[in-house]
Amino acid sequence: MISPLAYIDPEAKIGENVEIGPFVFIDKNVVIGDNNIIMPNANILYGSRIGNGNRIFPGAVIGAIPQDLKFHGEETTAEVGDNNTIRENVTINRGTAAKGKTVVGNNNLLMEGVHVAHDTIVGNGCIIGNQTKMAGEVIIDDNAIVSASVLMHQFCRVGGYVMIQGGCRFSKDIPPFIIAGRDPIAYCGINIVGLRRRGFSNELIENIHNSYRIIYNSGKMVADAIEEIKREVPMSKEIEYIISFVENSQRGIIR
Repeated sequence: MISPLAYIDPEAKIGENVEIGPFVFIDKNVVIGDNNIIMPNANILYGSRIGNGNRIFPGAVIGAIPQDLKFHGEETTAEVGDNNTIRENVTINRGTAAKGKTVVGNNNLLMEGVHVAHDTIVGNGCIIGNQTKMAGEVIIDDNAIVSASVLMHQFCRVGGYVMIQGGCRFSKDIPPFIIAGRDPIAYCGINIVGLRRRGFSNELIENIHNSYRIIYNSGKMVADAIEEIKREVPMSKEIEYIISFVENSQRGIIR
Protein backbone atom coordinates (compact mmCIF):
# COMPACT_ATOMS: atom_id res chain seq x y z
CA MET A 1 0.00 0.00 0.00
CA ILE A 2 3.08 2.23 -0.14
CA SER A 3 4.09 3.31 -3.63
CA PRO A 4 7.74 2.66 -4.53
CA LEU A 5 7.73 6.19 -5.95
CA ALA A 6 7.08 7.75 -2.51
CA TYR A 7 9.93 8.99 -0.31
CA ILE A 8 9.72 8.11 3.38
CA ASP A 9 12.56 9.10 5.67
CA PRO A 10 13.88 6.09 7.65
CA GLU A 11 13.21 7.97 10.91
CA ALA A 12 9.52 8.52 10.16
CA LYS A 13 7.05 6.36 12.09
CA ILE A 14 4.19 4.96 10.02
CA GLY A 15 1.23 3.08 11.52
CA GLU A 16 -0.69 0.13 10.16
CA ASN A 17 -2.85 0.03 7.04
CA VAL A 18 -1.56 3.35 5.70
CA GLU A 19 -1.91 3.99 1.97
CA ILE A 20 0.80 6.24 0.53
CA GLY A 21 0.61 7.29 -3.11
CA PRO A 22 3.39 8.07 -5.58
CA PHE A 23 5.53 11.17 -5.12
CA VAL A 24 4.50 11.62 -1.51
CA PHE A 25 7.28 13.08 0.65
CA ILE A 26 7.41 12.13 4.34
CA ASP A 27 10.17 13.80 6.35
CA LYS A 28 12.03 12.71 9.46
CA ASN A 29 10.47 13.45 12.86
CA VAL A 30 7.04 12.57 11.49
CA VAL A 31 4.54 10.25 13.19
CA ILE A 32 1.57 8.93 11.21
CA GLY A 33 -1.09 6.75 12.82
CA ASP A 34 -3.23 3.93 11.40
CA ASN A 35 -5.65 3.73 8.48
CA ASN A 36 -4.61 6.96 6.78
CA ILE A 37 -4.78 7.61 3.04
CA ILE A 38 -2.08 9.96 1.76
CA MET A 39 -2.61 10.73 -1.90
CA PRO A 40 0.01 11.55 -4.58
CA ASN A 41 2.17 14.65 -4.22
CA ALA A 42 1.25 15.33 -0.60
CA ASN A 43 4.07 16.53 1.67
CA ILE A 44 4.25 15.59 5.36
CA LEU A 45 7.16 17.61 6.73
CA TYR A 46 9.31 17.70 9.85
CA GLY A 47 7.36 17.90 13.09
CA SER A 48 4.06 16.57 11.73
CA ARG A 49 1.87 14.36 13.90
CA ILE A 50 -1.01 12.67 12.08
CA GLY A 51 -3.65 10.63 13.92
CA ASN A 52 -5.83 7.83 12.52
CA GLY A 53 -8.27 7.56 9.66
CA ASN A 54 -7.41 10.76 7.81
CA ARG A 55 -7.62 11.38 4.06
CA ILE A 56 -4.95 13.76 2.78
CA PHE A 57 -5.43 14.82 -0.83
CA PRO A 58 -2.85 15.71 -3.52
CA GLY A 59 -0.79 18.81 -3.00
CA ALA A 60 -1.48 19.17 0.72
CA VAL A 61 1.51 20.36 2.79
CA ILE A 62 1.53 19.62 6.52
CA GLY A 63 4.29 20.77 8.83
CA ALA A 64 6.01 23.47 6.78
CA ILE A 65 7.80 26.08 8.86
CA PRO A 66 5.71 29.10 9.88
CA GLN A 67 5.40 32.16 7.69
CA ASP A 68 6.47 34.20 10.68
CA LEU A 69 9.75 36.12 10.82
CA LYS A 70 9.93 35.50 14.59
CA PHE A 71 10.41 31.78 13.95
CA HIS A 72 14.03 30.75 14.46
CA GLY A 73 13.93 27.00 13.95
CA GLU A 74 12.59 25.98 17.36
CA GLU A 75 11.24 22.47 17.82
CA THR A 76 7.50 22.68 17.19
CA THR A 77 4.76 20.50 15.72
CA ALA A 78 1.78 20.47 13.39
CA GLU A 79 -0.78 18.07 14.86
CA VAL A 80 -3.73 16.57 13.01
CA GLY A 81 -6.19 14.37 14.91
CA ASP A 82 -8.44 11.59 13.60
CA ASN A 83 -10.87 11.20 10.71
CA ASN A 84 -10.15 14.50 9.00
CA THR A 85 -10.49 15.18 5.28
CA ILE A 86 -7.74 17.50 4.10
CA ARG A 87 -8.38 18.45 0.50
CA GLU A 88 -6.07 19.56 -2.30
CA ASN A 89 -3.40 22.20 -1.57
CA VAL A 90 -4.29 22.68 2.07
CA THR A 91 -1.34 24.04 4.09
CA ILE A 92 -0.96 23.49 7.84
CA ASN A 93 2.15 25.19 9.25
CA ARG A 94 4.05 24.21 12.38
CA GLY A 95 3.79 26.22 15.58
CA THR A 96 6.26 28.76 16.92
CA ALA A 97 7.64 29.45 20.38
CA ALA A 98 4.32 31.21 21.15
CA LYS A 99 2.37 27.96 21.61
CA GLY A 100 4.67 25.28 20.24
CA LYS A 101 2.11 23.61 18.04
CA THR A 102 -0.60 24.05 15.45
CA VAL A 103 -3.58 21.75 16.01
CA VAL A 104 -6.39 20.46 13.83
CA GLY A 105 -8.72 18.27 15.89
CA ASN A 106 -11.00 15.43 14.76
CA ASN A 107 -13.68 14.97 12.11
CA ASN A 108 -12.97 18.20 10.25
CA LEU A 109 -13.30 18.98 6.55
CA LEU A 110 -10.71 21.42 5.25
CA MET A 111 -11.60 22.19 1.65
CA GLU A 112 -9.22 23.03 -1.19
CA GLY A 113 -6.63 25.71 -0.55
CA VAL A 114 -7.31 26.32 3.15
CA HIS A 115 -4.34 27.78 5.06
CA VAL A 116 -3.90 27.03 8.77
CA ALA A 117 -1.16 29.31 10.07
CA HIS A 118 1.23 28.81 12.99
CA ASP A 119 -0.18 28.14 16.45
CA THR A 120 -3.77 28.05 15.20
CA ILE A 121 -6.17 25.65 16.89
CA VAL A 122 -9.08 24.16 14.94
CA GLY A 123 -11.50 22.17 17.09
CA ASN A 124 -13.63 19.17 16.12
CA GLY A 125 -16.38 18.77 13.56
CA CYS A 126 -15.60 21.97 11.67
CA ILE A 127 -16.14 22.64 7.96
CA ILE A 128 -13.75 25.18 6.46
CA GLY A 129 -14.54 26.33 2.91
CA ASN A 130 -12.29 26.63 -0.12
CA GLN A 131 -9.45 29.17 0.03
CA THR A 132 -10.21 30.33 3.56
CA LYS A 133 -7.08 31.68 5.28
CA MET A 134 -6.33 31.72 9.00
CA ALA A 135 -3.58 33.95 10.34
CA GLY A 136 -1.45 32.96 13.31
CA GLU A 137 -2.91 31.94 16.67
CA VAL A 138 -6.52 31.87 15.48
CA ILE A 139 -8.85 29.61 17.50
CA ILE A 140 -11.90 27.94 15.95
CA ASP A 141 -14.20 26.15 18.40
CA ASP A 142 -16.06 22.91 17.67
CA ASN A 143 -18.71 22.54 14.96
CA ALA A 144 -18.07 25.87 13.28
CA ILE A 145 -18.92 26.25 9.58
CA VAL A 146 -16.77 28.75 7.70
CA SER A 147 -17.65 29.38 4.05
CA ALA A 148 -15.22 29.96 1.19
CA SER A 149 -12.63 32.75 0.89
CA VAL A 150 -12.90 33.97 4.47
CA LEU A 151 -9.91 35.93 5.86
CA MET A 152 -9.19 35.72 9.59
CA HIS A 153 -6.92 38.20 11.38
CA GLN A 154 -4.33 36.84 13.79
CA PHE A 155 -5.43 36.11 17.37
CA CYS A 156 -9.13 36.00 16.46
CA ARG A 157 -11.45 33.41 17.95
CA VAL A 158 -14.46 31.85 16.24
CA GLY A 159 -17.14 30.38 18.49
CA GLY A 160 -18.75 26.99 18.12
CA TYR A 161 -21.80 26.29 15.94
CA VAL A 162 -21.38 29.48 13.92
CA MET A 163 -22.01 30.00 10.23
CA ILE A 164 -19.72 32.54 8.56
CA GLN A 165 -20.77 33.68 5.10
CA GLY A 166 -18.37 33.44 2.17
CA GLY A 167 -15.95 36.23 1.34
CA CYS A 168 -15.97 37.77 4.82
CA ARG A 169 -12.96 39.19 6.56
CA PHE A 170 -12.74 40.00 10.23
CA SER A 171 -10.37 41.16 12.94
CA LYS A 172 -12.66 40.67 15.94
CA ASP A 173 -14.05 37.57 17.61
CA ILE A 174 -17.20 35.85 16.39
CA PRO A 175 -19.27 34.57 19.32
CA PRO A 176 -20.91 31.12 19.28
CA PHE A 177 -24.23 30.02 17.76
CA ILE A 178 -24.59 32.95 15.34
CA ILE A 179 -24.54 33.75 11.63
CA ALA A 180 -21.95 36.34 10.66
CA GLY A 181 -21.80 38.04 7.30
CA ARG A 182 -21.92 41.22 5.19
CA ASP A 183 -19.13 43.75 4.60
CA PRO A 184 -18.04 44.94 7.08
CA ILE A 185 -18.84 41.73 8.92
CA ALA A 186 -21.70 41.89 11.41
CA TYR A 187 -24.03 39.79 13.52
CA CYS A 188 -26.86 38.50 11.29
CA GLY A 189 -28.93 36.52 13.79
CA ILE A 190 -28.48 33.14 15.40
CA ASN A 191 -27.76 29.98 13.40
CA ILE A 192 -31.26 28.54 13.89
CA VAL A 193 -31.07 25.91 11.14
CA GLY A 194 -27.67 24.69 12.28
CA LEU A 195 -28.75 24.52 15.91
CA ARG A 196 -31.90 22.56 15.09
CA ARG A 197 -29.87 20.12 13.01
CA ARG A 198 -27.61 19.63 16.02
CA GLY A 199 -30.59 18.79 18.25
CA PHE A 200 -30.92 22.04 20.20
CA SER A 201 -34.39 22.36 21.73
CA ASN A 202 -36.70 25.26 20.86
CA GLU A 203 -36.45 26.51 24.45
CA LEU A 204 -32.64 26.55 24.33
CA ILE A 205 -32.63 28.27 20.94
CA GLU A 206 -34.97 30.92 22.35
CA ASN A 207 -32.65 31.47 25.32
CA ILE A 208 -29.69 31.86 22.98
CA HIS A 209 -31.71 34.29 20.86
CA ASN A 210 -32.66 36.32 23.93
CA SER A 211 -29.03 36.48 25.03
CA TYR A 212 -27.95 37.96 21.71
CA ARG A 213 -30.96 40.29 21.65
CA ILE A 214 -29.65 41.74 24.90
CA ILE A 215 -26.08 41.98 23.60
CA TYR A 216 -26.83 43.43 20.18
CA ASN A 217 -30.25 45.12 20.31
CA SER A 218 -30.63 46.54 23.79
CA GLY A 219 -28.27 49.48 23.29
CA LYS A 220 -26.34 48.51 26.41
CA MET A 221 -22.59 48.37 26.84
CA VAL A 222 -21.37 44.79 26.51
CA ALA A 223 -20.50 44.46 30.20
CA ASP A 224 -23.99 45.68 31.18
CA ALA A 225 -25.59 43.34 28.65
CA ILE A 226 -23.75 40.38 30.16
CA GLU A 227 -25.03 41.28 33.62
CA GLU A 228 -28.58 41.44 32.26
CA ILE A 229 -28.18 38.00 30.65
CA LYS A 230 -27.07 36.60 33.99
CA ARG A 231 -30.22 38.04 35.60
CA GLU A 232 -32.81 37.40 32.90
CA VAL A 233 -31.85 34.28 30.91
CA PRO A 234 -32.04 30.76 32.40
CA MET A 235 -28.55 29.36 32.81
CA SER A 236 -27.29 26.38 30.84
CA LYS A 237 -23.86 25.37 29.61
CA GLU A 238 -24.66 27.07 26.29
CA ILE A 239 -25.56 30.39 27.90
CA GLU A 240 -22.52 30.12 30.16
CA TYR A 241 -20.43 29.53 27.01
CA ILE A 242 -21.76 32.76 25.47
CA ILE A 243 -21.05 34.72 28.63
CA SER A 244 -17.55 33.30 29.03
CA PHE A 245 -16.74 33.86 25.36
CA VAL A 246 -17.79 37.51 25.41
CA GLU A 247 -16.24 38.30 28.80
CA ASN A 248 -12.90 36.75 27.81
CA SER A 249 -12.72 38.12 24.26
CA GLN A 250 -9.32 39.73 23.79
CA ARG A 251 -10.19 41.54 20.56
CA GLY A 252 -13.84 42.29 21.23
CA ILE A 253 -16.77 40.76 19.37
CA ILE A 254 -18.06 41.74 15.95
CA ARG A 255 -20.69 44.49 15.67
